[in-house]
Amino acid sequence: MSLLANYKAHSQERLNEGGLPALPLTAEQTAELVELLKANPVAEAEYCLDLFKNKINPGVDDAAYVKAAFLNDIVQGNVTCSVISKVEAVEILGMMMGGFNVTPLVEALKIDEVASAAAKELKNTILVYNAFNDVKELMDAGNAKAKEIIESWAAAEWFTNKPALEEEMTLTVYKIPGETNTDDLSPATVAFTRSDIPLHATAMLQSRMEKPLEMMASLKEKGHPLAYVGDVVGTGSSRKSGINSVQWHMGRDIPGVPNKRTGGVVLGSIIAPIFFNTAEDSGCLPIEASVDALETGDVITIKPYAGQILKDGAVVSEFKLAPNTLTDEMRAGGRIPLIIGKGLTAKARAALGLGASDMFVAPTQPKDNGKGFTQAQKMVGVACGIEGVKPGMYVEPICTTVGSQDTTGPMTRDEIKELAALSFGADMVMQSFCHTAAYPKPADIKLRHTLPEFISSRGGVTLRPGDGVIHSWLNRLCLPDTVGTGGDSHTRFPIGISFPAGSGLIAFAGVTGMMPLTMPESVLVRFKGEMQPGITLRDLVNAIPYQAIQDGLLTVEKKGKKNVFAGTIIEIQGLPDLKVEQAFELSDSAAERSAAACSVQLDKEPIIEYLSSNIALIGKMIEEGYEDAKTLQRRADKMQEWINNPELLTPDADAEYKAIIEIDLNTITEPILACPNDPDDVDTLTNINNDPKRLKKIDEVFVGSCMTNIGLFRALGEVLKGEGEVPSKLWVAPPTKMDKEQLTEEGYYSIFAAAGARLEIPGCSLCMGNQAQVSEGAAVFSTSTRNFDNRLGKGSQVYLGSAEVAAVTALLGRLPSVEEYMEIVPKKITEKNREGVYKYLNFHQVTPAQLKNLVHS
Repeated sequence: MSLLANYKAHSQERLNEGGLPALPLTAEQTAELVELLKANPVAEAEYCLDLFKNKINPGVDDAAYVKAAFLNDIVQGNVTCSVISKVEAVEILGMMMGGFNVTPLVEALKIDEVASAAAKELKNTILVYNAFNDVKELMDAGNAKAKEIIESWAAAEWFTNKPALEEEMTLTVYKIPGETNTDDLSPATVAFTRSDIPLHATAMLQSRMEKPLEMMASLKEKGHPLAYVGDVVGTGSSRKSGINSVQWHMGRDIPGVPNKRTGGVVLGSIIAPIFFNTAEDSGCLPIEASVDALETGDVITIKPYAGQILKDGAVVSEFKLAPNTLTDEMRAGGRIPLIIGKGLTAKARAALGLGASDMFVAPTQPKDNGKGFTQAQKMVGVACGIEGVKPGMYVEPICTTVGSQDTTGPMTRDEIKELAALSFGADMVMQSFCHTAAYPKPADIKLRHTLPEFISSRGGVTLRPGDGVIHSWLNRLCLPDTVGTGGDSHTRFPIGISFPAGSGLIAFAGVTGMMPLTMPESVLVRFKGEMQPGITLRDLVNAIPYQAIQDGLLTVEKKGKKNVFAGTIIEIQGLPDLKVEQAFELSDSAAERSAAACSVQLDKEPIIEYLSSNIALIGKMIEEGYEDAKTLQRRADKMQEWINNPELLTPDADAEYKAIIEIDLNTITEPILACPNDPDDVDTLTNINNDPKRLKKIDEVFVGSCMTNIGLFRALGEVLKGEGEVPSKLWVAPPTKMDKEQLTEEGYYSIFAAAGARLEIPGCSLCMGNQAQVSEGAAVFSTSTRNFDNRLGKGSQVYLGSAEVAAVTALLGRLPSVEEYMEIVPKKITEKNREGVYKYLNFHQVTPAQLKNLVHS
């Protein structure tokens, strides 16, 4: 069959799948289409032209390269096309956003016939990067059109040519009462479809309610766009795919960009900070306002500038747009294009000898109250070249370390293409394959073959399937007191600080080496006293929300929810001697608190030990052929530089916090668990066992996720040793291949096998819930990060707690009493073997042969 016949058949198949649009053309298909367009006459000319204009991805996609090359040939007179004139070729180039289209447009400025058309398109193109210098050189050489372009960029016409945010918007409400988490909007079970936005959007809310898509279709019959409304919106992972789905159903098409939409409105009494930022970046308007008076089907009027929501002509809710730059962000198409465009305008004005532009809303900056800085405020300050950054300040810190995982990687790749970037500006960008390693689908296998080269060719580092969880690896590559980000909400560095984000911002941070940030307030969590027998770090993790509930700073109920941590930085003090791996258990849990970030105040010694170990690991990675070797070596060198002069930022004595939560370790005398199905619903083991409404019998136990380290698996093994097969179904998934190899060497895998455990490949396993799942309706005890509805399996009821409690639970087939727990664990993990059980992997202290065995693939 011909290209056209094949594509029409494919289009019909997609239509039959639920009205889906056909996929964009590949580079090979685009090349075939070009040959058809070269014919005279062109067969099915109108159809071919529509495909060429609207069904090829822009930026630096491979297909865009073919498209731009053909259009350039037309402009330069190398080929002719009966349906595309030279001027029309320039106009089509202008729809390609940036990247491969820019050089042809710049070259067209030298041709009188098309120079005016090329200038018009370049005036509205902001992704020009180093091609700015080419335009300036033409201007300096006397090219009048080039001068027009520089002057247009300086005047921000790329911005003023776009319509401003409307004074009024009439919308129909689509309300999801209670809490919407990102699993509701972008289910992990179909993570492999995320880069296919229309297909993935068909899964939106399917696990939450009956016929959600049909409901949206019926509401659209009122003739207005929909607004997504909820009491609490966007908790959970930092998923651009969730915003993509909302925009697909409630946004508008982007000319020349297939299968992606922009716009849309999200209303929530609380909108999770990362989700809010991801909406901003994508051009979706997020508004935090009371939604108590809104119900599905209501037709409302939103007045963004006045800060009002009207129903039936009456004001039912009031709000204030925040940040104050939100109107500019929406006009520009999102926070990311606004930042890029403002940078271009500043560069153009400098080239013309002009002062700063007054075209844009200046971010509101707080007044200096004269108080000192917290640890996190100093970290961000250093990344901005200043002493510190106070809450409410808008800044653009250097983003030193960036992480991307495989279920968001395809979207990040597409965003990088749209940003027209062929190299990374961030010092370290890492891509993992941990979320799909165990049970890859065909789409996952294809990604493994294509994404590594895409990342490494731009100077990034790519892990391999089976290496393990990205956080356990990325933590080993970050630097003290630096700022980073990652496309997973659990990118929470134990040293330095990370502000996780959606895939669009991850691409931006990777490409530019900086990220936009409105500095959040900080909540200080201060531990004091002595750790009591039988208490673990995971109990301290759950002690944070437990104490916050006691202090009246956190509520479990979703409606009118109080959460002091939401959108803040949690700063942890009082545990300076923790190993860095232990500190991550605390920082990682900040995601479950809906916090923007977390910092942990550690002493120098554990950090020096950790970095020394990581330098040895990096050296072996380079020997084993991990790419990019230059990037890896540069990071190892910077680690050594810090070890040679180990200085750590500490908070000032007069630093201010939104709240201070003090936790007395002397009062924590028994395990604390998160109960089904809410990481905020924490209680003591005694209270849970005494509550007749709480589940006691446990069907399945999962020990794994980024919240674990090798010591916790040894603890599991010691408790299970000699006990035979356990009554619960037991899942074991170490976070890295190095942990797996060491546990195997030490004989623990034989213990797990004797217990009847299901041994998973190092990676996310059940934690992500996108491949392996527990049985439907199972009662589960898990060491993983979160326990939202359906996260580990449909209808599952999941407790979260320590590996030690998990081990005893697996042994008994039920939650233990405090007495049982305190009796069993000390018998198995004694003072004699305790140090060996909780010994961490220090790669600089093993022999070369042992290191090779741990790292070799």
